[in-house]
Amino acid sequence: MSKAPRAWQRMLSGRRLDLLDPTPVDIEIEDIAHGLSFVARWNGQTKGDFAYSVAEHSLLVERIFDHLTPKATPQQRLLALLHDAPEYVIGDMISPVKAAVGADYGALDDRLARAIHIRFGLPADVPKTLKRKIKVADKVSAWLEATQIAGFSKAEADKFFGPVDADLQSTFTIRLRPPIEVRQDFTQTCQALIELL
Repeated sequence: MSKAPRAWQRMLSGRRLDLLDPTPVDIEIEDIAHGLSFVARWNGQTKGDFAYSVAEHSLLVERIFDHLTPKATPQQRLLALLHDAPEYVIGDMISPVKAAVGADYGALDDRLARAIHIRFGLPADVPKTLKRKIKVADKVSAWLEATQIAGFSKAEADKFFGPVDADLQSTFTIRLRPPIEVRQDFTQTCQALIELL
């Protein structure tokens, strides 16, 4: 009888996170911030001296969400910040790769997201109306990233992500930073929002 493959990962905090059956007690914000600050978006195909990380993207999505939803609660803002949090262990895949991998990636992402949400006192499943609002901020972020650092023309970005109005284009500028700065910013933003819950 063959031994089942290992399905857990040891985190720098010392936690052992079971990827197939994650539990909230094995999730730490420092692990999420650390992992996301080293995961490159766009498969690393961005301009600049530093990779544009999922942590930096998540911070931008939270800021855009807050701008577009001025009455958002701290809980809603935290959900926006953590919208890609499972990628701290499963990585970021561009949409064409996700489509090729299939439903298994989505199921793994969903299990991890639920455990992360419960760990921080959030609803396990994001309500659909809120999920749509976060997705709008996510698409605006993708458009800004595509045109500012990933080499897309505005016409290409409009085609793939939908047009973004001039106000948002001028309000949000992407600035690449070293991973340690992004990690600290992500951790502090998350902790500040948790304290407001």
